[in-house]
Amino acid sequence: SRKWLALQIQCYQCEEMTHDCSTPEFIVNCTVNVQDMCQKEVLVKDDGIHYRKSCASSGACLIASSGYQQFCTGKLNSVCITCCNTPLCNGPRQKKRPQPSAAVALTTPQLLVFSLYILVLLSSTLC
Repeated sequence: SRKWLALQIQCYQCEEMTHDCSTPEFIVNCTVNVQDMCQKEVLVKDDGIHYRKSCASSGACLIASSGYQQFCTGKLNSVCITCCNTPLCNGPRQKKRPQPSAAVALTTPQLLVFSLYILVLLSSTLC
């Protein structure tokens, strides 16, 4: 039996918090080899900014973040989804150092190929 390299990261996890939920009680262990990224959603609502954080699979996170890119305006009803792949990277906002988002780098043709690749991957594991 081949030994798989077990990859596990930790992320912050919370649902619709009005604070940045980047404190130790929100740290979770992500599913080994499945959830390889941390996801962070920032929603601008009437009553202020809401945060949603979780572990995620890279495929799902990158597709979600690129899909919502047009809604990431910073204005009311804005939704911004970011993905990152280092431990606890969906924590507090980084100090003014521009962070190249993985999703922004994906152009539409690449994203389409990537999406198809994920679909093929999923269908081959299901059959």
